[in-house]
Amino acid sequence: MELSSFTVLSFTARFCFVVLSVHTSYGEVSYSFPEEIKRGFVIGNTAKDLGLDVNRLTVRKTRIDTEGNRKRYCEMNLNTGELAVTERIDREGLCGQKVSCVIIQELVLENPLELHRVNINDNSPKFEEDIIKIEIPESTDKGARFMLEEAHDADIGENSVQTYTLQKNEHFVLSVNTNSDGGKYSELILDNEVDREQQQEVSLILTAIDGGTPPRSGTVTVHVTVLDANDNAPVTQIKHSNNNNNANSHNADDNNNHRCL
Repeated sequence: MELSSFTVLSFTARFCFVVLSVHTSYGEVSYSFPEEIKRGFVIGNTAKDLGLDVNRLTVRKTRIDTEGNRKRYCEMNLNTGELAVTERIDREGLCGQKVSCVIIQELVLENPLELHRVNINDNSPKFEEDIIKIEIPESTDKGARFMLEEAHDADIGENSVQTYTLQKNEHFVLSVNTNSDGGKYSELILDNEVDREQQQEVSLILTAIDGGTPPRSGTVTVHVTVLDANDNAPVTQIKHSNNNNNANSHNADDNNNHRCL
């Protein structure tokens, strides 16, 4: 975004002989030249005499403005900084019999102001759901990966999500990866096999962290349900009595996996 302010450089021309006097905040400079000179006559290098940067004349939209919309008698070459006559200057026609003939014109330069919007870290990472549910058979091999929901941050750049952390536990570790658009996502990796007969459910806290200073974070609960597998053989217990032998069978597995025939 660019906003512009204006610097007005006034210069005055007195003719008898013509004297062009330029008064600015940069200083004062005067030029003398005869009347009736040809168009294109270079009065002087005003940019150099006033200490203006020639390379920025175009950027600053340097131009000659006349007071009261009067005729413009000179123009500045934005490539060289030279001030040249653009119209015939007739002293008698302009000032009659006055001893001092004055023409006032203005040299205007704009001051472009660039405004850069800086992104501040005013948003925390968020997950769409409060709980991420995962089902894992207890027969799942070590090293199996389960992709987790990606957190989103309204901020951009370094202030967006940069990493994830997982609550310490004995079964799972976390892998943080980068997708094709540069966003970060995480995967749950089975580090130690699970046994439903020992633990049917595991609840862990997943934290998304952005790169702001200080960093902001958001959390979600990862709820893992361990599914049963037929990994236990029935155990038969026989009780002896005087009249009957009683046999009871028991299986540690759930559902159909515990049926004994």
